[in-house]
This record gives sequence, structure tokens and C-alpha cells, in this order.
Amino acid sequence: MPVFDFSFTVDAPLSAVRDFHHDTSALKRLTPPPTFVRLISIEPLAEGSVSKFVLWVGPLPLRWTAVHRDVSDRGFTDVQAAGPAAAWAHTHTFTPLSDGRTRIDEHIEYAHKKGLWGIVTRLLFSKPNLWLMFSYRRFVTRFFLRRHRPVA
Repeated sequence: MPVFDFSFTVDAPLSAVRDFHHDTSALKRLTPPPTFVRLISIEPLAEGSVSKFVLWVGPLPLRWTAVHRDVSDRGFTDVQAAGPAAAWAHTHTFTPLSDGRTRIDEHIEYAHKKGLWGIVTRLLFSKPNLWLMFSYRRFVTRFFLRRHRPVA
């Protein structure tokens, strides 16, 4: 099963990082263009909460249902219950480094379906594409949390 890891730090306290990720609009903010997200139903982040959405990659709709597990102040895992991949588990871990600095670790374990969807996910979720997507997410997360930077 392929694995993808990505880590970065933000100049914001753990509470701000947690609140940012618990916001139901976070998925829209964190999805890089040219992908467009249509939210079907998003429950507030909690153990067992469900998010249903469609990722439009050009003319291609990727229908996705994610269930959240292991939700805590230090992170959570979203598990694909239905979607384009054979399996997808994305763990977000937040580690405070100081009062005003937090490390975010992203860990994804995934598998591809056979046939056409397998080709699609192999292209979309290739390691270079995931790296680009998470580089965008790093930028957006830092941008939205910039107001929490300590004044020097």
C-alpha cells in the first residue's frame, strides 16, 4: 500500500491549528486549484462524523465520503468510506513545539482500484501530485494562521 508523508510548521498555537482544521470550510480552503470542491454534507469534526463532497478535477467528478476517526486536540484521521480509491486513510497530527509554534504531520495510506479509476487515482495521487497538493495546503494553512504569529 503506498504511503505519503508531509510535515511543516506554522507560527500558531496548537489551539489555532486545531480550530482551523475543525472548521467545516477547511476542505474548500485547502483544495488547490484547478480542483473545485462541492460540499454535499459536512458534519462538524467529531468522532464518527461524516463528510460528503465532490472533487471536480476538470470535467471529472470524484465523489467522496469520509468518516473521521481518532479525533482529538492533537489531530484526526479521515478514512474514505466511499470514493475513487480502493482505500484512503489520511492522518493529521498536530504537535506543539512551543506556545506559538506547531508542527503538522500529514500521513496518507492509500490503495488504487483496478480499471479506469485505478488509472485516474494513480495519476491524481502520484507522489509528485500529492507533494504539490500539500505544498499548497502548507501555504494556505500558514496564510490563514498568520494572525497568530507572535509579535517580535
